[in-house]
Amino acid sequence: MRLRSLLFVPGDRPDRFAKAAASGADALILDLEDAVAASAKESARAAVAGWLSEPAAVPRFVRINPVDGALAVGDLDALLGTRPDGIVVPKAEGAATIARIDTLLAERGLADLLLLPIATETPAAIFQIGSYAAVARRLAGLTWGAEDLPAAIGATTAREDDGRYTAPYELARSLTLFGAHAAGVAAIDTVYPAIRDEAGLAAYAARAAWDGFTGMMAIHPAQVAGINAAFTPTPEAIARAQAIVDAFAAQPDAGALQVDGRMVDAPHLKQAQRVLALR
Repeated sequence: MRLRSLLFVPGDRPDRFAKAAASGADALILDLEDAVAASAKESARAAVAGWLSEPAAVPRFVRINPVDGALAVGDLDALLGTRPDGIVVPKAEGAATIARIDTLLAERGLADLLLLPIATETPAAIFQIGSYAAVARRLAGLTWGAEDLPAAIGATTAREDDGRYTAPYELARSLTLFGAHAAGVAAIDTVYPAIRDEAGLAAYAARAAWDGFTGMMAIHPAQVAGINAAFTPTPEAIARAQAIVDAFAAQPDAGALQVDGRMVDAPHLKQAQRVLALR
């Protein structure tokens, strides 16, 4: 499953489901958690379950409420008889959370659903990111959020005046990136909240791709095209990568080679192979 862009859709807005599915996003996240008021939880569950009973051309994840709370059970009960492509797990705290939700899923005949944990929303979660490698077979990827954690610790903000993350949240982002790659799963960057800032979104998504993220979440259909572009290699990048792969294929015993006037070695080959895999 390719996950360059994952578009959030409020579960209580079924009027937006079809538009979201036509946005070009690689996957949708039907939200039963933060985007839905307590008074609308039941109607959101019904709307999501109803749409999941119909076929769709785009993979559909459901973000449930936190696993250790009572609302999550109701969310999962609402999915009985449906077939989402995965579950987004908020407030996840490592492999122990995955074990808890696996039990709940198995009880409802949903044991093989892929999981996408949001890995940084509590202070305790930060110290468990490395544990996801032990449950990697259950994961569609690993992502993070920059809103719940500062609220949990009483921080004023997660961002500088220019929009950059402050040091604690840069750390959370980096740990998610490394945790995902350690587990061998997709590394999904968090949302860019300024919907109308196309240039800012493009810069943020490009930086995420440079840093090693493989995809990003979106909060509006207008963000999807920019995100997809950032995580799709350009023809020039593909050509460079192919030249490196071809050079090593021609000289398999070489430790280092010169390609287009530049020295390349094993790390360059690995990166080139990764680029070609993203075509």
